[in-house]
Amino acid sequence: MSQVVIIDYGMGNLRSVQKALEHVGCRADVTRDIDAILSARGVVLPGVGAFSACMENLRRFGLVEPIQEIVRQKKPFLGICLGFQLLFSESEEFGPQKGLNLFPGRVVGFRPENGLKVPHMGWNNIQKQSESPFLEGISDGEYVYFVHSYYVVPEDTAIIATTTNYGAPFVSSIATDHLFASQFHPEKSQKVGLRILQNFARFVQRH
Repeated sequence: MSQVVIIDYGMGNLRSVQKALEHVGCRADVTRDIDAILSARGVVLPGVGAFSACMENLRRFGLVEPIQEIVRQKKPFLGICLGFQLLFSESEEFGPQKGLNLFPGRVVGFRPENGLKVPHMGWNNIQKQSESPFLEGISDGEYVYFVHSYYVVPEDTAIIATTTNYGAPFVSSIATDHLFASQFHPEKSQKVGLRILQNFARFVQRH
């Protein structure tokens, strides 16, 4: 299948994402080279860690504007976990902290005083809120893998692809006509996650 690049900003589950994409037949290169990122047919922004540290690294490596340009140009794009949260306006983690501001919305924390274990870690199911080529072959109630203490509250509900219940429903993924971003980890979600990555790779190939 077609080449994608996985953005390396010094944090995140880069190799596991790369291996999962290669498993579904997609060539994936890990890089922070701006020319390579801008010329790739598809782009993946993974992420594990603190929101503020990730934004600091993106700025340090000069990656903020290239990512914004890629999304605005409607190049196929996949955001994973923190790479999903970074797409929004701001996070309250050690915050407020400014994000990439590609979608209006905030990243807020689960409240342990509500009786929830934080972080939300392990398998949980997703409920589809809209149809998307990135979710082709995925049914309501499928289980995926989460590790996070914060979740996204988008202002535009039209972009919500799936929700998940953890004390109350939260947005577990979004989709547009060229972008899919999830709070869960497709690369850790076994058969369901591999299908999502395969859908992304096929989407890149078509575009």
